[in-house]
Amino acid sequence: MSKQRVLITAGATGIGREIARAFVESGASVFVCDINRIALANIAEEIPGVLTGHCDMSSRSHIERMVPEAAAALGGIDVLVNNAGIAGPTAPTDEVDPDDWDAVLQVNLTGTFNTTRLAIPHLKTAGRGAIITLSSMAGRFGYRNRSPYCASKWALIGFTKTLALELGAFNITANAILPGAVQGERLDKVYAGRAALSGKSIEEVRREALASQSIKQLVDPRDIAALAVFLASDAAKSISGQALPIDNDRQQA
Repeated sequence: MSKQRVLITAGATGIGREIARAFVESGASVFVCDINRIALANIAEEIPGVLTGHCDMSSRSHIERMVPEAAAALGGIDVLVNNAGIAGPTAPTDEVDPDDWDAVLQVNLTGTFNTTRLAIPHLKTAGRGAIITLSSMAGRFGYRNRSPYCASKWALIGFTKTLALELGAFNITANAILPGAVQGERLDKVYAGRAALSGKSIEEVRREALASQSIKQLVDPRDIAALAVFLASDAAKSISGQALPIDNDRQQA
């Protein structure tokens, strides 16, 4: 683990930040890209040794600049963590603005594709590697009023399984992590959107969300980070093409 070179997209805040922290603590060299320059400065100060670069994941030209920059800074890429994603609108499908649909798919799906296609040659050169993509519980269930987000997260699972088939011969694994309701600012915004649409209080929305879980708590982002580190380790070298929920045993959307 001490020699791993890890690229994490949208890694300056939230789940990405905890994944970066966990890899650094494991001894890996880590490059984090993000659209938020302030957050990049903060993570560089908070986690010594993290390399950073600005990137708008909706822009192909940004990604085409960032991936070679990351590979040069790290001296190669052994692990790619596709963490970048946006929540998009909360609205019935027939009321979703097509521009909002395009924005979600551009970041969540196309941005992941562009990053991955550019990272694969570096992973092949390394002779072994891991691609870890953050899907979602929304990649297991349909979600009312979240059609762009759900569509993108289901697509990422198909993308992951295809990568596993294509890259197994090169000793590269590809897996998707499907978090459930994760502690943090992003989930707070999702609950606020649901509350506004339904007329319920945020606390009512939160209780309803936890009702279908056997473990009545939110997911700790540090647990997701630990799973990512495991999937990139030798202990997971025989695990590929999998969609792994980490959702407190969620039974429905």
